[in-house]
Amino acid sequence: MRHILSRFPRPWLALLLACCLALLAGCGGGGDDDPAPGPTTGSLTVSIGGLPAGVAGAVTVTGPASYSKTLTASATLTDLAPGAYTLNAASVTQGTGPLAPTPVTQQVQVNAGATASASVLYAAATTLTLGLQEVASGLSVPIFLTAPPGDSRLFILERAGRIRVVQNGTLLATPFLDISTLTTTSGERGLLSMAFHPQYASNGYFFLYYTNLAGDIVIERRQVSAGNANMADPLSALTILTIPHPTFSNHYGGLLSFGPDGYLYAGTGDGGGAGDPPRNAQNTNVLLGKLLRLDVSASSAAQPYAIPPGNPFATAGGRPEIWAYGLRNPWRYAFDLPAQLLYIADVGQANLEEVDVRPVGQAGNNYGWNIMEGTQCYNSTSCNQAGLVLPAIEYGNNAANGCSITGGYVYRGTALPELAGQYLYSDYCSAWLKSFSYSNGTASAVKDWGITNVGNILSFGQNAQNELYMLSGTGKVYKIVRK
Repeated sequence: MRHILSRFPRPWLALLLACCLALLAGCGGGGDDDPAPGPTTGSLTVSIGGLPAGVAGAVTVTGPASYSKTLTASATLTDLAPGAYTLNAASVTQGTGPLAPTPVTQQVQVNAGATASASVLYAAATTLTLGLQEVASGLSVPIFLTAPPGDSRLFILERAGRIRVVQNGTLLATPFLDISTLTTTSGERGLLSMAFHPQYASNGYFFLYYTNLAGDIVIERRQVSAGNANMADPLSALTILTIPHPTFSNHYGGLLSFGPDGYLYAGTGDGGGAGDPPRNAQNTNVLLGKLLRLDVSASSAAQPYAIPPGNPFATAGGRPEIWAYGLRNPWRYAFDLPAQLLYIADVGQANLEEVDVRPVGQAGNNYGWNIMEGTQCYNSTSCNQAGLVLPAIEYGNNAANGCSITGGYVYRGTALPELAGQYLYSDYCSAWLKSFSYSNGTASAVKDWGITNVGNILSFGQNAQNELYMLSGTGKVYKIVRK
């Protein structure tokens, strides 16, 4: 090589070498322009402890693309599609008695190229007894209780139009807000619920659900005062939606709640009157007897709300605000985020009270009213049940059971781990406290907790730590505690 190159003058030699190097780079000699693709799946290590030798656990893992696998011992699951996975652990039996898992339900995020972890610990089941601890009294028809995210205060709504604050265990004398001049308590009217914006700590927005003096339903946004965290700005009202309710003074529904998707949901009653005479619940051109879903992320006077993607009637065939229909009076409903389920307690006509349970992202469900009441055809010996959602659980409307279901929440607090994953509910007349578990499309383990003598149960409440409360017609609010 040295001999051959010596024939060329130095300038030509430099030029020749540069050309050779360029050719090598063009042929890929300088590296790979297409990096190898990254991982597309992840893994999940599930540790199951506390089990004696020979005793199998029962932990079901569900996730994206209908993934489902039940584990009896610790294992690492591989090749998982990225997304949220839910672990539901069931009690198991050994020779000396049952073993209970902690936690019962949990959710884990699996990311591509990474291994997530979760653990379930079994221990001898202890007998849980529930009691009620009084946290407030002297209230005028306490109708709802809630709290802003991450806040230690309790906000208690009085039906006549006042929002009261419990701070550090004390009921403050001055209401957070008083809209008593805007509503009336005739029939089932009044201030019925409120929902804090998920970013309340930064924007101060909260939303009200009440009936106006004409008896129509009003959904309204307001804001906390800039100078006092325990006082709302009285001049901040922005009407989001007014729903005509022209004929009767009952069946208003009444709950506002932000769903796990960040949108605002509202449960409306069918407009009242025995049997829903106008058939509002089955009419998708009216907003009564429905669960509504609204985008209030950029509310203004010009455009109070937008229609979220996925609403089933957004393009044609009904009102775009509707998420689900066929409801009689969904006084209270609840989202269970770990299990991604929606529970709706729908008050019955005269025979059956019901709780419906469906996946949170399932749009367009028809819950049956007034074709059916619970699992029975309404006012008919037969009916077309095609496409209708039937209850997960129901009970008879009678002296032995009660007269009007009061829906609650799935327990996700930390003080009562034995209660995790159970849905708690009551009845306005009988005032008992019951619960059931829901898994794989089936309700089970119905339990009466032996709560008595607390007055008519108007509502449940949930604080920012997911502990639960019962609100009584006696003017008292109770926290559900270990007895």
